[in-house]
Amino acid sequence: MALQLLQFNPGIVKDITEYSAGKTGPFWVDGDLVRFRNGYPTKIGGWEKDQINLVDAAGTTTSTETTITGIARAMVNWRAITDGEDRIAVGTHNHLYIIQDQSLYDITPLRDKSNDATTTNEALDASETEIDLVSVEGFKTAGTIKIDSEIITYTGISGLILTGCTRGTNSTSAATHDTGAVVTQILINPIATTDGSTTITITDAGHGAKEGDFVVITGATQTGGIDADTLNRKAGFQITSVATNTYTITSPTAATSTVSAGGGNAAAFGYLIGIDDGLGTQSSDPALGWGVGGWNVGTWGTARSEAESDISLTNSNWTLNLWGEDLIATVRGGGIYYWDTSGTVNNRAVLVSSLSGALSVPSSALVSTVSFPDRHFIAGGAQAYAAGGGGGDVDPMLVRWSNQEDFADFGPTSTNTAGDQRLQVGTKIIAMVPSREETIISTDEAIYGMTFVGPPFIFSFRLLATNSGAAGLHTMMNVDGDVFWMGKRNFFVYNGVVKELPCSVQYYVFDRMQTRYIDKTSVGHNKEFKEVTWFYVSNENTAATNPEPDSYVTFNYAENAWSIGSMSRTVWSDSFGSRTVPFAFDPDGKLYNHETGTSDDGSAMTSFIESSAGEIPNTGNSLYLVDKVIPDVTMTSNTTLSLFINTRKYPNATEVTKGPFDITNSTTKVSTRAKGRQMSLKLQSSGTLDDWSLGTFRINAREDGLR
Repeated sequence: MALQLLQFNPGIVKDITEYSAGKTGPFWVDGDLVRFRNGYPTKIGGWEKDQINLVDAAGTTTSTETTITGIARAMVNWRAITDGEDRIAVGTHNHLYIIQDQSLYDITPLRDKSNDATTTNEALDASETEIDLVSVEGFKTAGTIKIDSEIITYTGISGLILTGCTRGTNSTSAATHDTGAVVTQILINPIATTDGSTTITITDAGHGAKEGDFVVITGATQTGGIDADTLNRKAGFQITSVATNTYTITSPTAATSTVSAGGGNAAAFGYLIGIDDGLGTQSSDPALGWGVGGWNVGTWGTARSEAESDISLTNSNWTLNLWGEDLIATVRGGGIYYWDTSGTVNNRAVLVSSLSGALSVPSSALVSTVSFPDRHFIAGGAQAYAAGGGGGDVDPMLVRWSNQEDFADFGPTSTNTAGDQRLQVGTKIIAMVPSREETIISTDEAIYGMTFVGPPFIFSFRLLATNSGAAGLHTMMNVDGDVFWMGKRNFFVYNGVVKELPCSVQYYVFDRMQTRYIDKTSVGHNKEFKEVTWFYVSNENTAATNPEPDSYVTFNYAENAWSIGSMSRTVWSDSFGSRTVPFAFDPDGKLYNHETGTSDDGSAMTSFIESSAGEIPNTGNSLYLVDKVIPDVTMTSNTTLSLFINTRKYPNATEVTKGPFDITNSTTKVSTRAKGRQMSLKLQSSGTLDDWSLGTFRINAREDGLR
């Protein structure tokens, strides 16, 4: 018979049998690291690790390669107006960073610090035992201070007055001081080491730290053979254990002597926001209790075990928003912070509520965004407004917005546009995304549209759809005005109306997903190839604790085609500015540039595509012998493509595989002897230099009997 064309529809189909896919398509039924372009499968681009350089304690960039601390959960990029620098902000489950000129700057806000300072409210002579201060905010109830070169201890605080002062301690002399002299809290030799041990003990009464929090040390002197650069490293230390007035950290090098009190009197300790502030949880605990898990799981009337639960609470996460060229970072369930791009890049983010002129800023929110084009800062799942100052209870369904063009003013008046609105459908706000002059808000059950209408109502709210909530904080994104998102068991798009996206791999993805970690799913866009990709944790991830995304599902909105594959990425950003290709972080804190080269950072990429089982020549009545395959492939001279031919006599019969047969750019035909009623093809490459795109294959088949 004449050569038979093998023409497959674009996209991968997993939710019907291979035989049905062959009869109704035919379709492609499996693949990895392959996309569809102009209707045909092609290997995706490779990726290369991007070096990020360490910034030392003095704020100077070094040539030492480093990685972020924590799992990257959120990322935003922009080009600053003031200096034209390209910047990337990255929020991990325990840190906040700026990457600029390939250098890593830790801007994680401070919860507290040991060296809080103020000024005197009066002139002091050398004998006064009570010291009147302008402020005592952050000062310990008893401790040590330094004024000019004099060190003073105190035993109490009464109003704004330090009481029980002992002057001229620690080998210093009591002295006179002018009104407005700087008063700084200090610790005297707070560092202890043990010979041969990497454990360092810090004494700081009332430190308030929790195990797992981070502390950054400055000004410490060499102690126990551990040098000052190690103690004062920019990355800081994670706290390993806590007691009332002490805690421990782990040094990268062991002490060479035992010191019970070292570090000097200039050592200061900055405590990063942590467990009590919404950070520090890489994986949330599973939800237990009656009704958790599938029907008929466990025994009646008893709480489900951890293994039986498919529901988890939320892990630590961020929403990162741009306000002009500045960054506003919201910890999910925590505070709202501001980083000024015009300042020193080493400066840490600070609470918006601490800024001059700030009014009624929510102390907590679940998610945030900036409305366009009217420019209101919006906090969802926020602390309620309370007249007269302070704040009310946190309401997971409350939307609050600032005054127009003022992200720090949340106090509603008759002359501004600040306000709030409580949503009704759902139990909590999950995500918010700006779109075509409206903000799309997802609760766990519904989708709302929020549109600026001006005074007196400021914003209107429309219920757009129910039973359509986003699966997680970073599963929803705007692509040229259309909003795509992953739901709990399906995919959606909003382009004026909410529509469920027909998905040929829907059941495959959601049945394969570890549902208890669905909140770790993140979405990214690749504008060059018109792709929206979700990275998720699959059942094939066998990590005993804290599994991170290892798989992806991609929707090509130009081809209307779906693809699947394996890749460990936790956040993804499209190209911008000087970064001409997309980039993403893996769970190890490494940054990769994508769509560059043909390898996995120098290692081989295994890419493949497999077709459905089609009948030969479309009747299935007879057995056929396939003795020739005519390939149609565009490939580089370095590429070798392996062809496998799979045949069956019946849909449920044992599959017989012939191959691999090598295909290069000089291959005109492949001679085979494959017999069956149904046949499928699999094409695979496993090299570092392989690059290929398929066209339309042809086969030669002849009848070989009825049985």
